[in-house]
Amino acid sequence: MPQYAILRFAKQKGGAGALEAHHERTKEKYASNPDIDTQRSKYNFHIVQPTKSYLQETNSRIEAAGCKTRKDSIRFVDTLITASPAFFKGKKRDEIRAFFQVAVDFLSHKIGKDNIFAATVHLDERTPHMHLCFTPITEDGRLTAKEIIGNRVQLTKWQDDFFAHMVKRFPDLERGESASETGRRHIPTRIFKQAANLSRQAARIQAEIAAISPLNAGKKKMEIVALLDRFFPRMEGLETQLRKYKREIGLLEQQVNTSKPSVKEQLDAGKLQQEIRFLRQFYADTPDEYKTAYRVSQQKQLPNEQR
Repeated sequence: MPQYAILRFAKQKGGAGALEAHHERTKEKYASNPDIDTQRSKYNFHIVQPTKSYLQETNSRIEAAGCKTRKDSIRFVDTLITASPAFFKGKKRDEIRAFFQVAVDFLSHKIGKDNIFAATVHLDERTPHMHLCFTPITEDGRLTAKEIIGNRVQLTKWQDDFFAHMVKRFPDLERGESASETGRRHIPTRIFKQAANLSRQAARIQAEIAAISPLNAGKKKMEIVALLDRFFPRMEGLETQLRKYKREIGLLEQQVNTSKPSVKEQLDAGKLQQEIRFLRQFYADTPDEYKTAYRVSQQKQLPNEQR
């Protein structure tokens, strides 16, 4: 199977609280990310250990460099580095560490070692991966992610340079494709995880509805409405994301149907299709009395002038 080297950037404008909690595993549970096995979180490690909070790390670097900022400035970049699951199969912890160390060396040379304030390797999810965060500060003290990361042409060069660096040490690797080359944005992993999490919630609510009897109807209805109070807003959020990535999801499904995709692509696309159908059917089949009760509960939470 292909063994791709993978490098992706995500620009961040501000509050890094939720991102930091995920990267640094500061919570005991991660309901929004069921792939995290907290029993294995003890095996995670840092290549670069942050000494302060992410917000403090970025602020101190920006202030020290004397950078001019705006409200919409990109304050740091979250870089995902990983490889195809087949690459990590059978590799020991030291071998995995070596892979990510070589990747950090690449980024240190490209964007400046002092700009990197965190590089955390996760071994408690399905595929080992690293989140490397850096402030996009140039040598002459300007905060500009646009100049450092660049446009589509520069992103393609990033992929070329990253592959050229990594393949020297790991000759089995193949070059990954950037979104600029495939013609579509990367579908965030969170969409797949949100769909899977919501499917489990929906299945639980279905079971609660099926368990209603004349003896427990009143209590059960209150419990179901409480579950729907949490489910429906999250479902609406997922639908917003699905609309945003409608073209990309369609291309993924088309690729699975018309070409020879990897096993992972087949599983991802098929599972996402199945979960979206299940969730929409669940909403359609939810009895009107529960939908009405949910809308009433939402109205009660609004200020009087908005009702």
